[in-house]
Amino acid sequence: MDTFIQLVIDGLALGSVYAALALAIVLVNQSTGLINFSQGAMAVLSAYFAYVLIGWGFPTILAILGSIVVSFLLGAIVERLLIRRFEGGDPDTAVVVTIGLLTLFTGIAGWIWGYNNRQFPSLFPLETVDILGAVVSVRSIGTTLTIVGIMVVLQLLFQGTKLGLALRAVAINPSSAAYSGLPVGRLLMIGWGLAAALGAVAGALVAPALTLTPGMMDTALVYALAAVIIGGLNSPLGAVVAAWGIGVLENLAAVYVPFIGYDLKIAVPFIILFVVLLVRPQGLFGRKVVVRV
Repeated sequence: MDTFIQLVIDGLALGSVYAALALAIVLVNQSTGLINFSQGAMAVLSAYFAYVLIGWGFPTILAILGSIVVSFLLGAIVERLLIRRFEGGDPDTAVVVTIGLLTLFTGIAGWIWGYNNRQFPSLFPLETVDILGAVVSVRSIGTTLTIVGIMVVLQLLFQGTKLGLALRAVAINPSSAAYSGLPVGRLLMIGWGLAAALGAVAGALVAPALTLTPGMMDTALVYALAAVIIGGLNSPLGAVVAAWGIGVLENLAAVYVPFIGYDLKIAVPFIILFVVLLVRPQGLFGRKVVVRV
């Protein structure tokens, strides 16, 4: 029983890492209607910027806040100077552009800071606590609670604020939103900026656990995308629940399903993804889109 509890708690902590990036993907999708494959690389750049500020003597919390501000500006600039040229056209083209940005940002990080692992300080103490016989790090608890807080804020943003409703309107139909008097261009910049800022938070949460490298988000991005699709592209709650489910089921399958083990546990989220797409294509918490013609 102690082993089971340990696996579940460790899975929730691991799932929180995936959820941090999944929430940023949901935010940019809710704001622009696109899936940003460069979200992980932008989070890495933000983490490196915070790392530089820490090296200059800034306290960790101030360094992370500084990286959030810079990330917001970076996201807004990327949307204004690059992504906007492809908006209104074939969505597949914009997706390919974000994949190109993924390669570009990863290369920039490697060129400037190299590819060696760097230790990033944690916001939370490194002590452990005992929960029902399982050993849990305070960092894991802090990361999970932070993700819950961000999820609640995003849910409230999109469901209960004028800004959130305007961002959703622009993502669904930019032309109709413009005819209604909404500043479409400005809202798209804000959406990308907010997503990049959230990515900075994700980078700061992930870097202490994985160590800081240009490719630290590559694997997390795959799991985050699976969580977003399983949970629903338009649901922050769904993305977090799906990410936690992936982390827990992956851990349990590695130990209790002999033919999977630790070597094949990466297949677990894709098996879940396949089943969910067959049963509920819009995701477990997603809304079905009805198109009138």
